[in-house]
Amino acid sequence: MTRIILAVLAANLLLGSSLLPAAEAATKEASNQVTLKWVGCGISKKAFMAELAAAYEKKTGVKIEIQGGGATRGIREVAANTADLGGACRYKIDGEGKETSAMLEPVAWDALAVIVHPDNPVNDITFDQIRGLYLGKITNWKQLGGNDAPIRLLARKGKISGVGRALRKLVFANYNQEFKASEFMKSTGPIEVAVVKDVNAIAVTGISSARKRNVKNLMLDGKEPSYENIRAGDYGLYRPLYLAMNKSGKNTEEVDKFIKFAHSFEGRTIIRNNGTVPYLDALKLVLKQVEQEERANERGLYQN
Repeated sequence: MTRIILAVLAANLLLGSSLLPAAEAATKEASNQVTLKWVGCGISKKAFMAELAAAYEKKTGVKIEIQGGGATRGIREVAANTADLGGACRYKIDGEGKETSAMLEPVAWDALAVIVHPDNPVNDITFDQIRGLYLGKITNWKQLGGNDAPIRLLARKGKISGVGRALRKLVFANYNQEFKASEFMKSTGPIEVAVVKDVNAIAVTGISSARKRNVKNLMLDGKEPSYENIRAGDYGLYRPLYLAMNKSGKNTEEVDKFIKFAHSFEGRTIIRNNGTVPYLDALKLVLKQVEQEERANERGLYQN
């Protein structure tokens, strides 16, 4: 019996020693594995980034750590080389030195959605009514065909957030337009959560994020912010979603590979399966953006 036990122990020791080089190699490979840091807008994160990063890690072994922080953080940390990748739902601001070094690659199309509580009876809104809301001219739900109750309009702080900047551009043709909201919040997530909890709240957010919340998306001039309406350009408030990178970053090669993956058939399928329109699926929207801006300029001719 003793001989048998010793033989088993010896075999285990030999087996362990034979596996040691392989284990050391695996450990060394893991220690050399690149991990990319992504920061940026919560809308991009919910629209496609989490699923896209998971699929890329499974395919290549490259891990992508995902953080939020908003579009401005996504652009500026990449420009400063404190993050490898950024997510942005707006383009760089002209003349802003903190954003100059970032390069933005459009990977998807999003839309601005006007969201309310599911129990709110209002189903539709117009461009003019959105203007009236943010100019403080519409303050009661009766003015929108709803109940006799004060409107709680929620908006982002500042003027350079992705949603706020796009709204100012597409509805007011004025990046400096002042908003008269009931409350200003520092990020999109808390705004969406507040609408989920309050039947009298209303806000504008990205449809890619809104569709994952328990909210009602209002039709805009009779058009739903649906996948097909966004893809066709029939819904009026659409905008690109970007991945930001820096050509002088230490992991530029890996970042470039990930962006190519996002544009690949597999990457576009993942984006599409999340209900978001891949950028290459609707290139005609690039030309229709000119029409968007012309309409916004026409609306901007009216007195605020």
